[in-house]
Amino acid sequence: MNVVLDTNVLVSGLINPNGMPAKIINLLLNERITLFYDNRMLQEYTSVLYREKFGFTPELVDSLMDFIKNEGQFVTADPIATQFDDEDDKMFLEVAESAAVDYLITGNKKHFPRNNMIVSPQEFIDKFR
Repeated sequence: MNVVLDTNVLVSGLINPNGMPAKIINLLLNERITLFYDNRMLQEYTSVLYREKFGFTPELVDSLMDFIKNEGQFVTADPIATQFDDEDDKMFLEVAESAAVDYLITGNKKHFPRNNMIVSPQEFIDKFR
């Protein structure tokens, strides 16, 4: 199954090992789902995960980014015309639509237009089962 992960799913999954986002990270690490990404997403993942407030070690962040680069699928995303309140979220939908992934998983569905491909972590786990 092919997915795009909003940064909040990665952060939540690393903070709380018992939540739905952590289950998604486990699926990713066990190669049961494939993450599609572009350079903008990698840059955001890295910069957010390195924030001191989260307390993630550089080794953890670097290992996760290496895994994503090696096991995920890089996409050159086409721009979309959809307007976003937070333009930083647009890149995730651009990658998702360009790669025709199965799901874009986010903890903030309200930041995205209505689309059946855009699901919360809980909705994704329910569909994956």
